[in-house]
Amino acid sequence: MDWFLASTDIIDVNHPDVQKRARQLAAGREDTAEIARQCFEFVRDEIKHTQDYALRPVTCSASEVLRAGTGFCYAKSHLLAALLRANGIPAGLCYQRLSLDDAGRTHCLHGLVAVWLPGSTWYRIDPRGNRTGVDARFEPPVERLAFQLSLPGELDLPEVWADPLPVVVRALKQHATAEALGGNLPDLQTWLQRPPVTSSSAPVT
Repeated sequence: MDWFLASTDIIDVNHPDVQKRARQLAAGREDTAEIARQCFEFVRDEIKHTQDYALRPVTCSASEVLRAGTGFCYAKSHLLAALLRANGIPAGLCYQRLSLDDAGRTHCLHGLVAVWLPGSTWYRIDPRGNRTGVDARFEPPVERLAFQLSLPGELDLPEVWADPLPVVVRALKQHATAEALGGNLPDLQTWLQRPPVTSSSAPVT
């Protein structure tokens, strides 16, 4: 479980800005689930989804997302995981594979967070941000994710990762604008072609 509390290059828990925001969100609260809710709702509602708001920056690390106030689903998940860990709550990253059209012809990975709540197992939450047709919530033990799987090729990937998938980090680092990334979102095929997993990013099911 220590991996899911660690600070990394992307989930940079020890960054002063992340630490400060985490303390603010937890102020006056002792219940773990309530602190987790505050972190989730802050990232969901206060950090803008880059595409929803037609913004330009592509962020990756938690501190970058916090500073810019925007990110794609992957980046917003990085920030949420960092805020949870900064408050001593184990958190990891998980993914869905979703269709990019209405027929399941093209797909991309979608980033989520899994949080370990007392008396529970991993509980998935989706901080991408709500909009028309999207209503993600924090209502444990019931998962209220942004998207439901319904089309050919859509999948829930079962792993919980301590660090983001390399293919996700590469996509965020290699594309300088939201327009460029939007046309090159990472998918399962590129994930399956990844190099062997190292111990720092091994999945826990």
